[in-house]
Amino acid sequence: MAIPTYDELMSPVLKLLSDGVERSGEDITNTIADQLNLTEEERNRIYANNPKKVFKDRIAWARTYLKKAGLIESPQRATSKITAEGMKIAKSKLDKLNLKFLEQYESFREFRHIDNSNEVESKSEKIETVQTPDEMLDFVQNSYKENLQSELLSKLKSVDPVRFEEIVLNLMEKMNYGVGSMTKLSHDGGIDGIIDEDELGLEKIYLQAKRYSDNKVNEKEMQNFAGALSCSPVRKGVFITTSYFDEKAKKKAEDASKKGLVIRLINGNELTKLMIKHNIGVQIKSKIEIKKLDEDFFAED
Repeated sequence: MAIPTYDELMSPVLKLLSDGVERSGEDITNTIADQLNLTEEERNRIYANNPKKVFKDRIAWARTYLKKAGLIESPQRATSKITAEGMKIAKSKLDKLNLKFLEQYESFREFRHIDNSNEVESKSEKIETVQTPDEMLDFVQNSYKENLQSELLSKLKSVDPVRFEEIVLNLMEKMNYGVGSMTKLSHDGGIDGIIDEDELGLEKIYLQAKRYSDNKVNEKEMQNFAGALSCSPVRKGVFITTSYFDEKAKKKAEDASKKGLVIRLINGNELTKLMIKHNIGVQIKSKIEIKKLDEDFFAED
């Protein structure tokens, strides 16, 4: 099942707390996960750009919104307990509980920076969002990353082939695979570079780099690369392209593994992700500091 949004989780949270028991955030998260029959994958799923668990984060924000509306309170750090007002809602209006419903509470309006004038109505679209702040930040980061990937791939397809080979070697070095060098051996099956995995060069990796605009890497090209590996003492190879590998090329790479060879395929999409991760061909435009309350600072000795 799809993980409920944080606004959909407000009712389950308030219903659970309607027994009057003070519960920890972990207890609330696990209990509701059990009630919803979430799988282990759904319970442990994290955001693309930060290590926070999605379900746990949504439960936390559901609790935050209920607290800001005065329906629950935190008697102790990281705990929640229903209030008298929350108990009334749980008994009679639990089915109506959503973000719009919470606007009736002044404390919630202040929290969301909504005033008491007609401006409330004009901001209704903003209040209806079903994303937590962490999800919105994650979405923005993904949007920037996808656009950057597209620009980066377009640039790679236009660079000189030799320059592309240099970029690939640079990337491998940044990924801590050792020191690389370009090569133009005769009858080498188009091997473009060699990586020395160790300082003495006892373990090596062959590289093949194809800068294609539209063409896919085909079976013949993969056969040539696998053949170059099988005729050498080198058993590992990395085939990188700005395009994709056709199915027959993938099959050739799989067949090579049966002969004791290891061929790692990296297409254009994965290549740009790796370049962004290791800061190859990109610059940091800006940094955003996200701060949170330091509970330990306010703890009594």
